[in-house]
Amino acid sequence: MKDNKKVVYWLFTGCVLIFIMVIVGGITRLTDSGLSMTDYKLLKETIPPLNEEEWIAEFENYKQYPEYQKLHSHYELEDFKKIYFWEWFHRVIGRVIGLVFIFPFLYFLLTRQLSSSTTKKALVLLALGAFQGFLGWYMVKSGLVDRPSVSHFRLAAHLTTAFITFAYTFWVALDLIYPKRNRINKKFRNLVRIGMGILLIQIVWGAFVAGLDAGLIHNTWPTMNEGKIIHETVYIEQEPLWRNFVEGKSGVQFVHRYMAFFVVGIIGLIWYRSRKLTLTYLQNNAINALLALVFLQFVLGVFTLILAVPLWLGVAHQVGAFFLLAGMTFTLHRFSR
Repeated sequence: MKDNKKVVYWLFTGCVLIFIMVIVGGITRLTDSGLSMTDYKLLKETIPPLNEEEWIAEFENYKQYPEYQKLHSHYELEDFKKIYFWEWFHRVIGRVIGLVFIFPFLYFLLTRQLSSSTTKKALVLLALGAFQGFLGWYMVKSGLVDRPSVSHFRLAAHLTTAFITFAYTFWVALDLIYPKRNRINKKFRNLVRIGMGILLIQIVWGAFVAGLDAGLIHNTWPTMNEGKIIHETVYIEQEPLWRNFVEGKSGVQFVHRYMAFFVVGIIGLIWYRSRKLTLTYLQNNAINALLALVFLQFVLGVFTLILAVPLWLGVAHQVGAFFLLAGMTFTLHRFSR
């Protein structure tokens, strides 16, 4: 029998590793560690500096770039070692994920343990993984030229691709676990699809907020300082007006903070509409879990903003987004089969 349990375990292992990578990536971002490794060498950089001489050489190389010159000129070698660790660890996990996807896939393919459908889906996963690696390099490159930070657009592409890769890996595993099709309400399924779309947009703007450090301003809720629902800086930072909402710190935060209400609203509507349907046990539990996850994520977002993004809350908020996407993926799958 093709597509056996080993294939499912392989896919779930990939999901867990992507989850770990997202956490480490969040820590890397929040500790300003992402530009500590200025070269991109596929094999050589998997081994960190092993002696003082190698560490000094790496540090001297780091000193040639804008982040050190404009932000971290006060860093000593020990400070550099701390930020270097997180970027190195992040890259190593990326390579481990590549190996975990490629070699078992070849084994399953050669031993004919994959159906034609699963083989095609696995090839898509490999392509997504390769693209994610390219985006990581492309993102870091943007912060090594004349600015001490990476492009928030490239950061968003990198993070969103990681989330999409996870969701698709999870979906393929669910296809194997639940091969039987259910009768579905197409209108309700489309509502869940809309919810998925809104959630992905919110994830993109969350990455914009992270890339621009926009969570460090307007640290009040529900208003944006001085009791204002829309702070004047939302629409005067950039010209023309639309650029404020993709490049301005206040504008990007404005979109992210109020888009959260749309995410809660659409999931609340999904839950409400589901009460009028005859649901299976899994469908009912999936929607109830989704409702709980969105409220938890909303609360995490509020406290992350109010407390000006402490490391642990910033990571927790990103993890919350990850689980919310997982919940939405599972829910959509249960109403698409």
